[in-house]
Amino acid sequence: MLKNKLKKNKLTIGSWIMMNDPMSVEVMALAGFEWLVVDIEHTSIDLATTENLIRAIQAKDMKALVRVSKNEEVIIKRVLDMGADGIIVPMVCTKEDAIQAVDYSKYPPIGKRGVGLYRASGYGTKFEEYKKWVNEEIVIIAQIEHIDAVNNIDEILSVECIDGTIIGPYDLSGSMGYPGELEREDVKDAVQKVLDRCKEYNIPSGFHVVDTNPEKLKSKIDQGCTFLAYGIDYFFMRDAAISGMDKIKEGLTK
Repeated sequence: MLKNKLKKNKLTIGSWIMMNDPMSVEVMALAGFEWLVVDIEHTSIDLATTENLIRAIQAKDMKALVRVSKNEEVIIKRVLDMGADGIIVPMVCTKEDAIQAVDYSKYPPIGKRGVGLYRASGYGTKFEEYKKWVNEEIVIIAQIEHIDAVNNIDEILSVECIDGTIIGPYDLSGSMGYPGELEREDVKDAVQKVLDRCKEYNIPSGFHVVDTNPEKLKSKIDQGCTFLAYGIDYFFMRDAAISGMDKIKEGLTK
């Protein structure tokens, strides 16, 4: 189970869903990912579609995580009430941000989440079981994607119930004034600081490797990352289509 792997800081690999059709999930499931993230921060995926994508992911025996649109009470409890196995919270920059994410995800006395008797609790028939599951199995990942988060990483990692981190390299580089310049030494130093602190605290360090080249993912494993998102659904389609057509065009010109 994902939660158990995170607790033991063992390698786990998932991917990113940005297309709003369950077919994307079914195709991605063929690759053997352990979990998929439904991204509702940077896509046109609405909440009704999010619920259907969660169903599709779980039907394929994968964990369904949602990268929520913001660290906000209503959106977090809505996707969790839909039955998501966990959330990735963007722009966690301070200890207070991390505490807020936990508060919105956990019921009292741990957090402040309101009760909604929806899909996650068997439409109200299994609330006691779901309440126990939330305490034991829900996954809360803090996305580290701003230089402020890097500077506050020790305080963020000290917050109980944060199960891991995932670095958003593009926004992190952007917050430093160099969007997309991931190979700059100061950007790489910021990333390494997060990885080092996670290792020190024995908290899973994550990274979204959007490049579909598996060697890019392997380099992050070598760096010590254990919570890794590999690619994006349409990136795999894009890269395969471009590569195939390039080879066809090359053959036609010979």
